[in-house]
Amino acid sequence: MSSAEQQIRTVEIPGAVLAVHRPATGGEGDGREPGLFVHGLSGSAGNWTALMDRLGDLIDGEAVDLPGFGRSGPPADGNLSVSGHVRAVIGYLEAAGRGPVHLFGNSLGGAVAVRLAALRPDLVRSLTLVSPALPELPPQRSAWPTGLLALPGAPALLRRLPANGRGPEEATEDLLRLVYGDPGGLSPAARAEAVAEYRRRLQVPHALQALTGSARGIVSAYTERGEQALWRQAEHVRAPVLLVYGLRDKLVSYRSARRAGAAFADVRLLVLPESGHVAMMEHPEQVARAVRELLAAS
Repeated sequence: MSSAEQQIRTVEIPGAVLAVHRPATGGEGDGREPGLFVHGLSGSAGNWTALMDRLGDLIDGEAVDLPGFGRSGPPADGNLSVSGHVRAVIGYLEAAGRGPVHLFGNSLGGAVAVRLAALRPDLVRSLTLVSPALPELPPQRSAWPTGLLALPGAPALLRRLPANGRGPEEATEDLLRLVYGDPGGLSPAARAEAVAEYRRRLQVPHALQALTGSARGIVSAYTERGEQALWRQAEHVRAPVLLVYGLRDKLVSYRSARRAGAAFADVRLLVLPESGHVAMMEHPEQVARAVRELLAAS
């Protein structure tokens, strides 16, 4: 989403300053219900542009950059755990007074959304989870390199690795192949935008620490037990839930869908055979249609 099509404001909350994005068209108080969109690891608010556009007549949507990602600064206390990100999103919703919202989460943002909905049901009207990062042990092999980001010393090691002639274009292609089911379907404009965002992040001093710290936070959340366990918290969610999985997802396996379907009290499932990890970007029409069905039935 270009700056001409969106409004970006910064919101100070306890311990962080968040960048919040919203479409320039429409406005609050126009009869639409509020929505908040939370991106995944290595992502940003822009990951939700296509879906927000397709739901704009129904949902007054905003997308937030989690602490350390996109245009948000890092958290003051350095806490990049799932719970740290949950506190940031709760802090924003309380500061903005927009809750309860239709809450959307992808990957890491999905884990954040589940924990938030369990702990603060008063802030959530419905939950749409696209490839949520819920504990999957063992993870599928194609997700192992991402998990290695959580190892101690990963930032220093990554800084020392030679580039081997790979520029932002090649690195962006690697990322697109990881998260898309069919990256060949991207338009030249979408590819150029992805490369531009990658270049911008290279200039952000805290970007690598945010990535590795949040990866460590996901791995830590996978090992939590008792009432803090994400699967236990999923069982406490009472808002209607839409689960979206792609059969070509290299990071979150579709096999998680069965357990997720059993965990949530009120749940619908959308499976996209050709989609990867970011179905809201790859197949926004199908995801938007499923969201409309969820809200119509709620």
